[in-house]
Amino acid sequence: MTEHDEKYLAKLRTHWKRHAAFPSMAKLCDTVGLSSTSSVFALVGRLVEAGYLARVDSRIAPTRKFFARPLLSPVRAGQPQPASQEEPEVLTIDDYLIDDPNRTSLHKVRGDSMKDAGILEGDLVVVEHHTPTKPGDIVVAWADNELTVKTLLLDPQGRYYLQPANSAYQPIFPATSLEVMGVVIGVVRKTRR
Repeated sequence: MTEHDEKYLAKLRTHWKRHAAFPSMAKLCDTVGLSSTSSVFALVGRLVEAGYLARVDSRIAPTRKFFARPLLSPVRAGQPQPASQEEPEVLTIDDYLIDDPNRTSLHKVRGDSMKDAGILEGDLVVVEHHTPTKPGDIVVAWADNELTVKTLLLDPQGRYYLQPANSAYQPIFPATSLEVMGVVIGVVRKTRR
C-alpha cells in the first residue's frame, strides 16, 4: 500500500464510523477524493489485497484488519524510554479482550461503588458469561432481582455476598437470590470526551 492508500483508508474508516456502511462505488469517489471510478476500483483492489476490505456479493465490506489499530511498543508509566523502531503489529480491542464473542457482553457502569477497583462511572465492563466464578472475582450479578457489579466474596458461614470497592457502600447480602451473570474480564474507559 502507498502513503496515499493509507489516507484513503483513513477516509473510509471515518465514513464507516459515521454511517456503518460504504456508499456505492460511484459515491466512493467523493468519499475518498478520487475523480474516477476506475481509480476507486484500483484502490479497492489494493485494499482487498492488503486485507482491509473483502468483496461480498459485488459489494465491499470491512474485514477485521479494517478495524485493527497499531499496537506500538510498551510505554512506561515511570521513567521515559527510547521509542521502538520495530514495525507495530495490529490489534483490535476484541482480539485483546474477548475470547468468545458468543459469551461476552458489555455493560455501561452507573455509580461509584467500584471506584477503588478502578471501575468508574461511564466505564464499559467486559463481561464473560458461563464462566466459573470464585471468591474475589469481580462479577455482574442479580442480587434480589437488581443488577450490579461487585466483587464476589464468601462469608465465614459459606454464603456468597457482593462487596463494593468503595467504603461509602455496604456489602450486599442477598435476602432471596444471587445469580452471577458473568465475570468482569476487562474495563474500557474513554479518558477524553
